[in-house]
Amino acid sequence: MEQYDVVIVGGGPGGLSAAYSAYENGARKILVLERDRELGGILQQCIHNGFGLHHFKQELTGPGYADRCIALIKDKPEITCLVDTMVLEVKDDKTVTAVNPEKGLFTVQGKTVILTMGCRERTRGAIRTAGERPAGIFTAGAAQRMVNMEGYLPGKKIVILGSGDIGLIMARRMTLEGCKVQAVCEICPYSNGLTRNMVQCLYDFDIPLYLSHTILKIKGKDRVEGVTIAKVDEKMRPIPGTEFEIECDTLLLSVGLIPENELSRVAGVEIAPFTNGPKVDQHRQTNLPGIYAAGNVVHVHDLVDFVSDEADIAGKFAALEAQGKLAPTVQTVAVRPVDGVRTCVPQVLHLPEGGEATRLFMRVGAPARKVTLEVKCGGEVLVKRVFPVVKPSEMITLDLPAAKTALMSGEITVGLKQA
Repeated sequence: MEQYDVVIVGGGPGGLSAAYSAYENGARKILVLERDRELGGILQQCIHNGFGLHHFKQELTGPGYADRCIALIKDKPEITCLVDTMVLEVKDDKTVTAVNPEKGLFTVQGKTVILTMGCRERTRGAIRTAGERPAGIFTAGAAQRMVNMEGYLPGKKIVILGSGDIGLIMARRMTLEGCKVQAVCEICPYSNGLTRNMVQCLYDFDIPLYLSHTILKIKGKDRVEGVTIAKVDEKMRPIPGTEFEIECDTLLLSVGLIPENELSRVAGVEIAPFTNGPKVDQHRQTNLPGIYAAGNVVHVHDLVDFVSDEADIAGKFAALEAQGKLAPTVQTVAVRPVDGVRTCVPQVLHLPEGGEATRLFMRVGAPARKVTLEVKCGGEVLVKRVFPVVKPSEMITLDLPAAKTALMSGEITVGLKQA
């Protein structure tokens, strides 16, 4: 069984950034396992721009961002990448079992393991939409791959359910390909995509957006012929008498992402309830010693730049642990989101002597204006920051200086209050 300092499951932007960070921090035998035919993950099908402004200080397309990540680890003999390789099992003793056409079934042993498997899309079955099961129903990501990488159009008259970023981007993409996007329907009273995508993908192309609406039924036997749409109340229940029909031959679903954590669960990693990803500390270490997680497998990010930032953290501390250089923990502090903050990562801090500078990544439960984000310990405000606008679709971050974390004990709360 071959031994490695760091074994990374997933060769997307998170896995590549973690590999480079581990290399920069002293790891000298690193293995990246990727199930697709090439590195880069989902970025290879995201041909639009808007990536890299934070991480590389330059606006890039998805493939351009992936290429920059690949270039960082290229020609480094210490980093081995295996594509077309499916990881079957990760065990708590840090053995990883995988299979590919060249090696067949094989197992490797890591001193540390980093999980960077990303997300998958929620499907029609997950939202239980009534109607027949005709051809023409796709997730937005599947349609994006068909159009951008395979060269196929899924249809001509499109309705999109959900206003997530992939759905908004596909509304623009399908319009540019000559299709007619009939409508985008969103069950929430606000959009679930970035503001820039709302403007650039919907408003600039005059595509109708129906907030507080959902699809009741899909019509058509062999092929989608139309959908029935209705307005919903504040409890997201359809309002009788508000139904109307829209003719279409294709329905794209952009109804959320689910962190890909089947391997994590089998290994025994503790899953946090609201993020649906591993519970991690500020080093991105899970409850299993030596097993780390980063990127969309931990919680869904709106920007790939944040995925890379988080993977840099995981790669650094996985490399330090592999070399036996991690500072010992003297204080464990739980992090609890309250008062309008829905999720916060990390969920726990394992602090060394003197504290440690830490960045919190958070999402709010509902849109709000002019709010103050406060970090409290024992009723005392340690750190606060004012935000003019917060939205569930846009992640917010807050940096905790080492001097402040040194004052923490037991539990801290992260919450909003009106500024």
